[in-house]
Amino acid sequence: MSKIKKVDKPVITKNLDEFFNGLSKAFAFVKRFFKEVWFPPYEFKEVLRQCYEIGYRSLPLISLTGFIIGIVFTNQSRPSLAEFGATSWLPSLISIAVVRALGPLVTALIASGKVGSSIGAEIGSMNVTEQIDAMEVSAINPFKFLVITRTLAATFMIPVLVMYTDFVALMGSFASVNANELVSLSTFFVQVFEAVSFLDIFSSVIKSVVFGFTIGIVGCYKGYNSSRGTEGVGQAANAAVVMSMFLIFVEELLIMQIVNAIRYA
Repeated sequence: MSKIKKVDKPVITKNLDEFFNGLSKAFAFVKRFFKEVWFPPYEFKEVLRQCYEIGYRSLPLISLTGFIIGIVFTNQSRPSLAEFGATSWLPSLISIAVVRALGPLVTALIASGKVGSSIGAEIGSMNVTEQIDAMEVSAINPFKFLVITRTLAATFMIPVLVMYTDFVALMGSFASVNANELVSLSTFFVQVFEAVSFLDIFSSVIKSVVFGFTIGIVGCYKGYNSSRGTEGVGQAANAAVVMSMFLIFVEELLIMQIVNAIRYA
């Protein structure tokens, strides 16, 4: 009797199955978050600790990056405006660019690299060493203690970091403008606030909240579902950064389209 040869699935079909399976798990993970976040026990102390870890410990990197962005963008914009004799528009141009796009996007990308990787590696290592299983045995809800606290902290702190980045970037821009055009601080910020509308600030806050939630939930998902072994920890941290950055760019595009539609309606 001839043996029946087993036919493997085509590579494309196998990849599609893995993709939709992962997508289904991700939606179930997010659904579980919104289901459990409203019910006790509430881990307020852990949320505050994570706010400190995500917010305060990110300040040095955010401060340096924001200040450099303000100086660099101002110096890059000056020659283009100088050709039309419009260097006096620099404060308005910088404020619009920073508040609408640069502040939220740069802060989110830095946080996804620093915070997202940290969350993915921390929860991934707990998964590898079976600490999550030990929490379940100890009658502690690991999802609520690990996932919900970190996601809420990221959602709360990223908007705060974005506002701080905006301020630092504008101060960097002022340093450049003052050194070249001798504009006073009061004149600079009068032009800054005249150029920014309520819709700009509101959209920046909404984007910051969405970015923060994305960074937190992606980092927790990758760490919570990491493969066993030390290699899985590194893969979880790397995947958390890559996936959160990709989603941040997609969300930036979608929110920008919605805001522009409202602005020019």
